[in-house]
Amino acid sequence: MSTTGSTFKNDAPLLSELLSDIHLGKIQLPDFQRGWVWDDDHIRSLIASVTLSYPIGAVMLLETGGEDVRFKARLIEGLKLHRIPNPEKLILDGQQRLTSLYAAIINKELILTKTDKNKEIKVFYYLDMEKCLDENSDRLDAVISIPSDKKVKSDFGRVIELDLSTQDKEFENLHLPINILLDTVTYSNWKNSFMEYFGYNAEKIKFLNKFDQMIWLPIQKYRVPVIELLKETPKEAVCQVFEKVNTGGVSLSVFELVTATFAVDNFELRKNWEEIEGRLKEYKVLHGFDNTSFLTSITLLSSYYKSLTTESGSVSCKRKDVLKISLPDYLTYSEKIEKALVESAKFLAMEKIFDAASLPYSTQLIPLSTIIAFLGDKFHSISVKQKVQRWFWSGVFGELYGGANESRFAFDLPEVIKWVNSGDEPRTVKDSSFNPMRLLSLQSRLSAAYKGLSALILKSGSKDFISGENIDLNSYFDINIDIHHIFPRNYSETNNLKKTKWNSIINKTPLSARSNRIIGGKSPKEYLNGIVRNHNIIENDLNEILKTNLINPDFLWNNNFEEFISNRASNLLNLIENATGKNIQGRESEEIINEFGDVI
Repeated sequence: MSTTGSTFKNDAPLLSELLSDIHLGKIQLPDFQRGWVWDDDHIRSLIASVTLSYPIGAVMLLETGGEDVRFKARLIEGLKLHRIPNPEKLILDGQQRLTSLYAAIINKELILTKTDKNKEIKVFYYLDMEKCLDENSDRLDAVISIPSDKKVKSDFGRVIELDLSTQDKEFENLHLPINILLDTVTYSNWKNSFMEYFGYNAEKIKFLNKFDQMIWLPIQKYRVPVIELLKETPKEAVCQVFEKVNTGGVSLSVFELVTATFAVDNFELRKNWEEIEGRLKEYKVLHGFDNTSFLTSITLLSSYYKSLTTESGSVSCKRKDVLKISLPDYLTYSEKIEKALVESAKFLAMEKIFDAASLPYSTQLIPLSTIIAFLGDKFHSISVKQKVQRWFWSGVFGELYGGANESRFAFDLPEVIKWVNSGDEPRTVKDSSFNPMRLLSLQSRLSAAYKGLSALILKSGSKDFISGENIDLNSYFDINIDIHHIFPRNYSETNNLKKTKWNSIINKTPLSARSNRIIGGKSPKEYLNGIVRNHNIIENDLNEILKTNLINPDFLWNNNFEEFISNRASNLLNLIENATGKNIQGRESEEIINEFGDVI
């Protein structure tokens, strides 16, 4: 054994020792590990590798007993103990291999696995001794899985191809049950009975001795490389290591680790979250808010409360902080965050953001919910809510939540709270800036600013062209509102209009699916005349509807694309300025004049 670092050591124990520790319950699985899923082909291939002394890869274990890392554990699949001991080590990587070897080599029961066609089967495993010693035979062919009656049949069960239903049949067919290979006493008795069955025939004894030397003895000496994380390893390191070694399996999220930690205290975090998630699903805008985000919000709020009671207390909600969240803190703040998320959904609805697809940044829900949770009833004050609105839109149009955001969350909460209590503007408001030229590159929902402007157009009082309805939470879904072109795509392409303009947010507005179908690919003048003619709408009323969409009607009636683009770009910039409370710089720049023909 060699120690190669302060948090882990290397070793290469015998396979027999490793499986023995599993059998005694000294080595168990952390409860966050997924179930055993290997099929028959994988198991046979693994056994074949061991019989050939081929490497099967390193195993990673975690020493238990650390103060920082406490996980609920469970026995490996198929193992039953009357008294389950506290484990000395947990399997982080190698579960599928170790479970398969334990099931095939140690366990005396039938093994429940699957075929390559995903059909469940119950089998025992045998070695075809002759094929094991045949240099020209594929070792995989020597590993036999056989059903519960120990008979391999063909022709719909009418023909018995191989019968191992008795020990004498095993001898006759020269097939050895794999689950006695590491059981010295049972294997010795089997060999004695084998020789007795063949009347101590010299050739059979020679055959058996050769099998011992070529197969049995190497299995006894087979070693498995083991990397063992020491109990001093911090929890975030365990999480990171697990994710890296399990790239082909199920990644271990922060939520899974915290779930395993809380399980030690008999608290079912997953069940609790599922109940909370079920209640939150009533609000479509919260559908993208996941369990790790929920834990991050709780950690942020808890950290802020603690910072208020210590002089040097800092606020933090990084992964390592979330992993250290205590069950008492979770129970203290989870209800506050759940209620604040509901208030967040209502707040967003007032901002005309109704579903997760329209939410500029789902990550911004983390600081928003904690701000609302801490403010409590104070949040409903008009002056307070206006500041929260400015902070929110500053983050959207400053496009400040697109990367790693934990550090921003950590100063958002205390700084917004200070701001609403007459302190300085928070950094998110100060950092926010919007380049007027950005309007042209807002071409799809992939951009947070695109979604933000879509919502602000709705908030400004936008009405549907044909129904004339104000768009609220109910009508948004009832009449299937989406963002559509004002100068239609077909018309724009036919008239060689500049795509950066006609496909940008400047040329788009919220419309019902019905209005969009009626507009079709016609020129604005043509479809406006059609609306007046076919839908009993007076021209002046239609013009007023257009104005609610920040459109100058004259430019549409005259198919004046360039004037329309310049005017509407100016109107959209005004919306952003009103939402963020900040003047947009560069509206009179040379670049803007060259692109739009005038200041905007």
